Amino acid sequence: MELWTGRVHCVLLSLLAGFAAGLEITSTGSTSIEKASGQTVKLDCQFSLAPEDSGPLDIEWSLLASDNQKEDKVVIMFSGDRPYEDYYAPMKGRVHFNSLDPKSGDASINLMGLKSSDSGTYQCKVKKAPGIRSRKMLLIVMVKPSKPRCYAEGPTQEGKDIVLRCKSNEGTNPLQYSWEKTSDNKLLPSSAVMDPLAGTINVRNASASASGTYRCTATNRVGTEECILQLSVTPPPNTAGIIAGAIIAVLLFLIIIAIILFCCCRARHRKKYEKEICNEIREDVPPPKSRVSTARSFTVGSQRSSLGSMSPSNLHEYALKPQYDKIPSSEEYDRPPSHAPLPPPNAPRVAGPNISRMGGVPVMIPAQNRDGSIV
Repeated sequence: MELWTGRVHCVLLSLLAGFAAGLEITSTGSTSIEKASGQTVKLDCQFSLAPEDSGPLDIEWSLLASDNQKEDKVVIMFSGDRPYEDYYAPMKGRVHFNSLDPKSGDASINLMGLKSSDSGTYQCKVKKAPGIRSRKMLLIVMVKPSKPRCYAEGPTQEGKDIVLRCKSNEGTNPLQYSWEKTSDNKLLPSSAVMDPLAGTINVRNASASASGTYRCTATNRVGTEECILQLSVTPPPNTAGIIAGAIIAVLLFLIIIAIILFCCCRARHRKKYEKEICNEIREDVPPPKSRVSTARSFTVGSQRSSLGSMSPSNLHEYALKPQYDKIPSSEEYDRPPSHAPLPPPNAPRVAGPNISRMGGVPVMIPAQNRDGSIV
């Protein structure tokens, strides 16, 4: 048993010795590379072959998955004496072998137009039976800061605390910000407190001397960007005048509202009063007399025609006839029967025959109404 174990150890040692003398990766550069987005990076993978490495040459570059449950992505490969450069769709047209003939011992690749999604661990694997070797490199694609936005927060008035802010929406952390004044004496206010990580500068109890031009610079390991801010510190407003103006405006508004409400109520009351007047029945107005007037005119006309045909000898008989067709005056018509006027008790009555003996001619006096018109 011990003899057999010794033989196995000898075989393993011989194999390891053979492999050590065979295919080797000779690159000795850094295994961690930092580049800015948009740049080009070279991932170095130099190798050497041994005489015993007689199999076909295969070179494979892959992007290792950060999660062990996921599959590694093959980026580019060389097999069967030909390269396959458009193997990985997200890097199509951006990755190429550094050498036109990778069999010469250069398996390095160039990756152009770097994106933040290109960050990760890349593995170069060279196989030529019976030899096989690999090398890993970490690529970090950093995004330089985008142009920051500078602005003042809060009222820029004397005696107030003014906060100047600077912020880049894009950029690989850590980002740092710095402020400087580029106008006047180029010195920040004595009360200014700057925070390089948050990108703020707090000017306490600002005065007119804090006015001027400020520049903020955003920086990380791959680039810088800056913005300009023009700060103008103004005197405090007349608070008493503003309050008085606001009170006057409110009072005027209330007065206008009161006038409008008063006019509306008055118009509504007038309309209601006119409606009641139209519907009211006047008791002191006499009823229409169109029919009575017609009857009176007809009777008076007939009486006049009768008088015209009478002779003096017929007047006596006419005067003696009871006047059944006599039309009462408007006063008698309007007055109730209980209030009808009685003839004076001692008034002398002259009969028709007496009038004739006295040489007079009886005359029929037409009746009149109140307004003096003959009915």
